Amino acid sequence: MDKALHHSAEQVQQHTAERIDWRKRMSDHVAFALLGYTGLQIFVTMTVLKEQSTSILPYFALVILVFAIIPGCYLFESRWTELSDEEAADPALEGLYRRDRAVIWAFAILAPLALAAIFRGFSMLLA
Repeated sequence: MDKALHHSAEQVQQHTAERIDWRKRMSDHVAFALLGYTGLQIFVTMTVLKEQSTSILPYFALVILVFAIIPGCYLFESRWTELSDEEAADPALEGLYRRDRAVIWAFAILAPLALAAIFRGFSMLLA
């Protein structure tokens, strides 16, 4: 009986480890965070720019900022995509995964808000 329970627990752990793929999960979060960042960047920053600027230069800077984030996301994601199959299913990486996921989403949400605040601050200084 003890052998059967031990064998069953090993099967459950192995099945759970097979379902975990930190590479795919991180790739999904990076992709969605990039979409969220771009949407917020366009919505929030463009709203501020429409209110306070008539020049095309801030819009050009906005496009550059959106495209500049893509290589950063790629570098961040590459840490996870370079994992081997065994490492990608290692439950011990859950803490690192959660930390990196939080960093990605915090940046995706806070960066557009910070940039909008900077644009607004500069326009107040120049006014």
